[in-house]
Amino acid sequence: MIRIAHFSDLHYGTKSLAEADWCFGAAIDRAIAVGVEAAVLSGDATDHALDLHAPAAERLVAQVRRLADHCPVLMLQGTFSHEPPGTLAIFRLLGGWHAVHVADRIEQVALTAKGEWVSSTGWCFDEVPAGARALFSCVPTVNKAVVAATVGAAEAAQAVGEHLALLLRGYAPSNRAARLNGMPTIGVSHGTVFGCISEHGMPMAGFDHEFTTGALFGAEAQAFMLGHIHRHQAWEQESRAGRQCIAYPGSIGRFHYGEEGEKGFLLWEVDADQARFTLEPTPARRTVDIVFDGKPDLDALRAAVARQDVAGAFVRVRWTVADEDRHEVDRAAIERLLTGAAETKLEGRIVPVVRTRAAGISQLANLAD
Repeated sequence: MIRIAHFSDLHYGTKSLAEADWCFGAAIDRAIAVGVEAAVLSGDATDHALDLHAPAAERLVAQVRRLADHCPVLMLQGTFSHEPPGTLAIFRLLGGWHAVHVADRIEQVALTAKGEWVSSTGWCFDEVPAGARALFSCVPTVNKAVVAATVGAAEAAQAVGEHLALLLRGYAPSNRAARLNGMPTIGVSHGTVFGCISEHGMPMAGFDHEFTTGALFGAEAQAFMLGHIHRHQAWEQESRAGRQCIAYPGSIGRFHYGEEGEKGFLLWEVDADQARFTLEPTPARRTVDIVFDGKPDLDALRAAVARQDVAGAFVRVRWTVADEDRHEVDRAAIERLLTGAAETKLEGRIVPVVRTRAAGISQLANLAD
């Protein structure tokens, strides 16, 4: 059995630095305290391209180094818009007590009993390396533009899913062999599972999503650690491969208003024939949404503030008013009522006045009418 801390979607960036670093730092403290034996970061460690001298880059490198001083670390390439290709290369050079392996190509990686990473030269191992303690099958973000250039834009979305399903089935024999030798098997990827729920409560259903649960279970790994979706959720099944689990930890912190669910990281225990996990919460910021269908009612707002403590919370007030009533919204009074909030965001939707003049004139037959 191996204990693994699974982090995802750290989104270190200029605006998100405080939340990301506070939550990731707390998560690392917890992972070290419970004695994890390996750590997986399943993509989107950064929110956008970062200069090396940027404070967010310095803090992320420092935190990963702190984690690598405790246990071996595997970092997966995430979404290209968040992690431009090459962003993670610098982490290979960290001089921690343990190595950091960057998985930026489709490959298998074995973690040895000595805490070292051994990667396959191709997309998989011909044989599981001797001395391996756990086997990881890594599928980083797929470049859909390359697929579109090959099969055409119209067919690209479906082609990505089909080829990934074939790839995952191709990992089954090596995972089966590892399982027979009593070795835990883990899949790591970054993408969207058909039917998963977004952090805002929206079901992700469409033909442009990379995975189905059937394709992921088809790899016959005990644990499949995913990134990309910011809401924690999981799927489980009992099969000939044992008890298999697929899970998103969700984002490490709460980066947007309206995000549902608790934020944290997953603490996995993976054996040769079963996997289980627990969600370890992080001290993510609290967000409060107060919505008015019409003009903001200050009495109703006062009552909402009395019902829920807004001290230290990030509060968003939204309303919808007609164009001619927009001047009646007292923004200053709203902000006074929300004194004590860490941040107040006021969002008013203005409905423009649309008048149709002499609507039936075009239907008349002659000028006199």
